[in-house]
Amino acid sequence: MPGPAARARWLVAALLGVVLLVGAGVGYYWGDLVRTGLDPKVPFQTYQPPPGPDYSKPNAWALLPRDHVRANLPADIFFVGPTTYDGGRDWNAPIDDAESDARFRQVMAPNYVGPFVNVGRTYAPKYRQASLYSLLTLREDAREARRFAYGDVQEAFRTYVQRYNQGRPFLIVGVEQGGTLALRLLEQEVARDPALRSRLVAAYLIDTVAPADNPPVPPCVRRDEAGCLAAWARVYEGEFDAAKRKLDRALVWNARGELENLQPRPALCFNPVLGAVTDAAAPARLHLGAANATGLEWGARPAFLARQVAAQCKGGVLHVTRPKSSALRKSGSWADRRKVPGFNLFYADLESDAKARLAAYGARQTP
Repeated sequence: MPGPAARARWLVAALLGVVLLVGAGVGYYWGDLVRTGLDPKVPFQTYQPPPGPDYSKPNAWALLPRDHVRANLPADIFFVGPTTYDGGRDWNAPIDDAESDARFRQVMAPNYVGPFVNVGRTYAPKYRQASLYSLLTLREDAREARRFAYGDVQEAFRTYVQRYNQGRPFLIVGVEQGGTLALRLLEQEVARDPALRSRLVAAYLIDTVAPADNPPVPPCVRRDEAGCLAAWARVYEGEFDAAKRKLDRALVWNARGELENLQPRPALCFNPVLGAVTDAAAPARLHLGAANATGLEWGARPAFLARQVAAQCKGGVLHVTRPKSSALRKSGSWADRRKVPGFNLFYADLESDAKARLAAYGARQTP
């Protein structure tokens, strides 16, 4: 019969085995556990959303042009931000959520507004964005949360046009969830208003699936044109299963203002390196520069990492080679890794593209 020491060693080994087994199980199912924790667990029909923003007041805007330098820029940027709110209790984020606001200012604005700050004055509304959980499920509740968010963005855009724009040329920039909402703005507000449509310099829908068969404004097919749409969703080269899932799960607006599956419709794919909707390959030597601007002071110009990626549209999705720099890799918590990354692979390319389209718009206005 084993002695006390042997029994103790056996007990420790058994306990360690149990701990390792439980740890492996938790690790394997961690995503499901987090996802379940983010579920509001209440039908959207009975959900009470947070109070709405008043866009006549500055505190309803995440960004407004305030300094005299940017006040003199030739155009405006209307920016609809991506998901920064995880969820849990709410389907839609309160506009005063401190953590969500901090992520916007520290991560999203420097990386995704940054390429446009020298092109136009920025107007970025706060809105009751649908939570991250609503983007991880195709439940009808989640679709309703995203549709609800559009109401805020539409009101913000109308306030911007009536109060701030004053007949100036403008660009619309939307990222991920914000890109889907911006697409609806193009359909409902811009395409139906000849005066607005004539002042649109370009619309950039980043990490956004948009239908190619009936876009609200013409796709951008050359870099020297204005008034067009640039939309793309990307995966890394070789991730064909991920590309298929992206299209299978993509939601677009129908004529009734409801979100429905894109398939079997084709997706629009703009290549930021080439500045065109095209299936042509863009080699890395043409890539002007990626940037990780997270944490930079607002308006500061980041260091560019040029020739980092090659890119090509395949089947409606932009396939991008993996960048060499470790600064251009996703990091953070499980939820953070499912949000838009804290870097922009096409920062310099978008800056150059927007300036070219603004120049094209100006040339179009010259008699």
